[in-house]
Amino acid sequence: MTNQTQRVAVVTGASGGIGAAIADRLARDGFVVVVNYAGHAASAEAVVARIEAAGGRAVVAQADIADVQAVRHMFESTETAFGGVDVLINNAGVMNLATIAESDDALFDRQIAINLKGTFNTLREAAKRLRDGGRIVNLSSSVVGLLQPTYGVYAATKAAVEAMTSILAKELRGRAITVNAIAPGPTATKLFLNGKPQEVIDRLAKLAPLERLGQPEDIANAVAMLVGPDGGWINGQTLRANGGII
Repeated sequence: MTNQTQRVAVVTGASGGIGAAIADRLARDGFVVVVNYAGHAASAEAVVARIEAAGGRAVVAQADIADVQAVRHMFESTETAFGGVDVLINNAGVMNLATIAESDDALFDRQIAINLKGTFNTLREAAKRLRDGGRIVNLSSSVVGLLQPTYGVYAATKAAVEAMTSILAKELRGRAITVNAIAPGPTATKLFLNGKPQEVIDRLAKLAPLERLGQPEDIANAVAMLVGPDGGWINGQTLRANGGII
């Protein structure tokens, strides 16, 4: 595949966890991958090094997605380097749990800034810049369906992301661009596992009928399907990749 025909994918929050697994998978599938990170430069560079060692192409791109100018610069620099952007994977996000009564303004504002406004920032740029035939995949969460206590603010941000997903799919009519969301269930990432007692992890692993936690690669596989040739007729949908938990 030549540089002129190689498709370019921007993956936000790709320095670890699900984002890194998505970056790895898309690189194996032949994409040039832009590994976005906010603060973990060494981790992002390690992802790029791993991709390049396996024969793929990747670069790092530092940008806090809550920062409009940083997001715009990331897209502009990607276009300058590679000629355009074909795929956006909106993976970056944060989760802080508390009951609604106990959620302070800082907890609310941070999740809105990153999960909702950050996703909006990248969607707005992608809607203007993505090459025809492109793909957008937003990361939601199965908590939008589970609706557990303490997840109020986080679930609200992800429900908003699902709404924007379906609306943007309609707004991009005529450009052969699909817009979908993936809603993982409990997934074995450092972010998920940290601070949880083993009995809590074991209980959560048993909730799905498949009786295990999701792996980052499970989510990456679903993303790969949506952005690959087999996903071209799926548009405006939220796919719950959660082992049947809901």
